Amino acid sequence: MKRSRFSRRTKQTPDTEELIRLATQLSLSGSRLEDVFWERRLAVTIDRLLRGQDEAALNAALDHLYGAGGRAYDELADMVENCAESHHHAMAGAGGGQDVLLFAAPVLAWSRYAIPSGPIAPEVLNNLRVQLQAHVFASEVRFGLADYFFSPDQLPQSYCETAALAEKLAKAGLHGRDIKLDASQMAETMNFLSDTRYLIGVVCAPAGAPLFRWQEDDGSRSEALKQWRAQGGEVLRALLPACATEPLLPQSFHAAIREADRASRPYSLRSAVAFLQTTLNVPAANLRAVVAPYYDRQIEEYRIGFTLGEASEVVHGVVWPLLENEDEAAELPAQIEAVLREAGIREVLVLDHRFPLEYCDDCGAPLYPNPEGEPVHAELPEQEEEAMPRHLH
Repeated sequence: MKRSRFSRRTKQTPDTEELIRLATQLSLSGSRLEDVFWERRLAVTIDRLLRGQDEAALNAALDHLYGAGGRAYDELADMVENCAESHHHAMAGAGGGQDVLLFAAPVLAWSRYAIPSGPIAPEVLNNLRVQLQAHVFASEVRFGLADYFFSPDQLPQSYCETAALAEKLAKAGLHGRDIKLDASQMAETMNFLSDTRYLIGVVCAPAGAPLFRWQEDDGSRSEALKQWRAQGGEVLRALLPACATEPLLPQSFHAAIREADRASRPYSLRSAVAFLQTTLNVPAANLRAVVAPYYDRQIEEYRIGFTLGEASEVVHGVVWPLLENEDEAAELPAQIEAVLREAGIREVLVLDHRFPLEYCDDCGAPLYPNPEGEPVHAELPEQEEEAMPRHLH
């Protein structure tokens, strides 16, 4: 997930200063033994702040180190994520205790109708457990699932919220049980043509033992993904009726979210082309795509407007957001063009002047580039508009 960090003056507390000091020392370490020393000290401080719900201290330290450059920011960000999503749980009579990891299983989906999210029926949850145990997790693990299919709007929005969810799930997962979440407390889900849904849980294993199938001697990531898509995908389809779906590899929470963010960008373009072909009954070769960069204080995203042939009216639009560590020097226009051409688009117009990060004042929808270089509304022909989600993604 992109973390846009702008220079700002914040008052540094002793906790913030300690985080900065420890992360800087870790970034300067010259050996693995020294790494372990600083990592332990840093983890103790971060765990204390997470338990105390002190998100401000964590973000202030990250802001400072981001502006300072160097490796310390990455070291601190990695450690904060690690502490939020995993911990070691000592258990009476359990030898070395249990390693506990929050994981997510993303599913890319697109549909002309609303993409479902919400509570998962017990029988579907049980079938998902069977497929996860058979194809994704190592043989000696216990795990617990949340009985809820999350949209991006409903994911934990901070490190402290992530750590709290991991702790709640861990209490059940250590005993191989699932948890029931209160659907009434979930945020409202925005409606997009293509979007991501998440199955979330925790996986637990004896300290130092494999958590995932590919950590075992005879396992592999590629085979785990293949089997999860084939077998787990069948179960997931029950949660996503009338949707085209593409399950991604279940893995640690933050890694899964980042991978879903990356994979959703080309998926949304391919989905848009498929949608326009079926909705407007035109081949992909009859569509044109216009690609342009959009800026706030810096480049934030590319937007792609689709037109019918040589027409100037934009009938659909897709946002390709920049992720962390990407900037205008990245070869993103070439990547976008390659995806469009693979989807069958023959004419791709790439504009190189800056567009402001503008949205419609009336409905809040993004404005997309037309061939004349103007930011405009994306509007389907009138007969197709009524059945479509208001927001296009």
